[in-house]
Amino acid sequence: MDKRWPYEMEMNKEERVEADVLVLGGGIAGCMAAISAAKSGQKVVLVEKGATERSGAGGSGCDHWESAATNPGSTVSPEDLVKAMIDNENGYNNGISHYIECREGYDRLLDIEKMGGKIRDEDDEFKGAAFRDEETKFLYAYDYDSRITLRIWGTTFKPAMYRELLRLGVKVIDRIMVTSLLTEDGKQGSRVVGATGFNGRTGKFYIFKSKSSIMCMSRPARVWLFSEAHPGLCEFRPTQCIGDGHAMGWRAGAAFNMMEKSVKAEFSAAGQSFPPYGAGNNHNTWYPATLIDSKGREIPYMNRDGKILKDYYERTKSGDDQPFFLKGGNIEQAKYDYDGPETMSFDESIKQGFIPPFYADLTDMPKQERDIIWGMMVGEEGKTRIPILKNYTDAGFDPEKHVLQCYGAGWTSSSFSPNERQLFGLPGGFHNDWTLMSSLEGLFVAGDSLFASNCFGHAASTGSYAGRHAAKYASNMDLKEPDEVQIELEKKRVYSPMMTETGDSMGWKELNAALSKTMRNYCGEEKHGNILKTGLEQLNKLEEKARNHAHAANPHDLMRLNEVFNILTVSKLIIHACLSRESSSETLNFKRMDYPLQEQEKDKKFITVSQRGNRIEVETVPIDYYGDLKENYEKYNPDYIGEKCYG
Repeated sequence: MDKRWPYEMEMNKEERVEADVLVLGGGIAGCMAAISAAKSGQKVVLVEKGATERSGAGGSGCDHWESAATNPGSTVSPEDLVKAMIDNENGYNNGISHYIECREGYDRLLDIEKMGGKIRDEDDEFKGAAFRDEETKFLYAYDYDSRITLRIWGTTFKPAMYRELLRLGVKVIDRIMVTSLLTEDGKQGSRVVGATGFNGRTGKFYIFKSKSSIMCMSRPARVWLFSEAHPGLCEFRPTQCIGDGHAMGWRAGAAFNMMEKSVKAEFSAAGQSFPPYGAGNNHNTWYPATLIDSKGREIPYMNRDGKILKDYYERTKSGDDQPFFLKGGNIEQAKYDYDGPETMSFDESIKQGFIPPFYADLTDMPKQERDIIWGMMVGEEGKTRIPILKNYTDAGFDPEKHVLQCYGAGWTSSSFSPNERQLFGLPGGFHNDWTLMSSLEGLFVAGDSLFASNCFGHAASTGSYAGRHAAKYASNMDLKEPDEVQIELEKKRVYSPMMTETGDSMGWKELNAALSKTMRNYCGEEKHGNILKTGLEQLNKLEEKARNHAHAANPHDLMRLNEVFNILTVSKLIIHACLSRESSSETLNFKRMDYPLQEQEKDKKFITVSQRGNRIEVETVPIDYYGDLKENYEKYNPDYIGEKCYG
């Protein structure tokens, strides 16, 4: 035990908390879920590992709200927009959650505005700009004609949500690492009746009992990449966002979808990149910045049809016969009909005689366009206000005079070998139905816990939606007493690192480094059944060794170790999913050396995996299992639609 620990040690104490609706995770999705459930009249408890006022991937801000299809300036219907999002991924997308995003995203913006978040150019800073609507004072991004994406002051959102939680009487319990889902009679795969956790400062154990629960935790990270020395600001999401919910759900028996997918973008580079948006590029926050080569020559933009765009504002318009284009939140940018203007590829630029390194050049851009990128977008996006905008400015960077070097392949925020990708983009996660309930009764899912999750707007929309459906479910249920044997086993599992000897101990950093190396070795870009099975064996051996030798000196170390055990669990989940898909898939960026043939259109399907004891259950799900989006949405949400029409 660390005698220098500044907090009271309460590892021998426990606290029991009851709720109608239990929200696990206090990020954007969790806050919106708790607010929605509380407005439905239910007793709501929100549990968060950090401090809810600023926690989660969205806690430090966001610069754009994608998919606001119902805002007054939009020319695109929710149905057309979600169809484009699904087509853009060749069908491998979560039609349910993204239709919710497109249908309700603007509603959630208005909710957040009422809470105190800033969504309009109220001070007329950008009056007269091409991207501004003078009547509503909304600022649009990317496609200035379709107007489906709004620029926002996302640093104001999380504190506003936190105040609303308190106003509504939500019980917020911070600094709690949730460790397990409690199931009816302690059986894997049965109804979820609560959760367990411990305080990361005092070690006190918590037992939560609820009628319904909502999983709102982060997507996995630190699976393939981990640096013991340099995690820090190069991570796009907070370093404690590592997929705890995925691990808990897997142990409880939930079904997961698309976990075999290898994503094409990476913003979590574990020390191998600069801070996100801290280098010049033409993507997302920096779009549509001009790019130049080392001789100062402008690298041209081209539209979807290969037409060179000579005028700056052509970059913000769709191509001929193209109704709109996707940019921003849809990270992966597969080359389908809705892809928008883009600078030529790195390889093509070299062939054309452009000489690297390349730079983002804001100096000759229209002033309002320069100011919206450097000062609003860079400043409101996550982790950019202090590390990028303030520190670069203090160091002398002036966007009117200076250019900022790109790196890696030139266009994105990081570059490294394909087998070192993390789960960014539209990754795997919990499988869901039309109420956003998982395969486990009583467990609803929102935000980054969902498969094919997206960004800020997706988290807020699905969180609010899950909140009202979880509240409706809870109103018809009774509290169920948790299984005491299950609780005692979880206590033993969680606290075991505090009981190990220190002489031959393993710390959380060593364990994370070892499992990340294992995943790079055995679950890299090109996969083979024998190699994947060997990887599982190695992970099992590593877990057994860690259970006997991993040591924690205080509750903080204990929390970090339990995080890494969760990463290890997620790693095994990923390998099981990879073993379950016996074909290669270009869309999923999934390559099986022992099944090299690309899947045929008729064979295209989702594959879900779940765990029952030592048995892995694999099921195939039609790629369009959600059916008619508009029809089913309206079937499951008549009360919400009625409130919007007549409330």
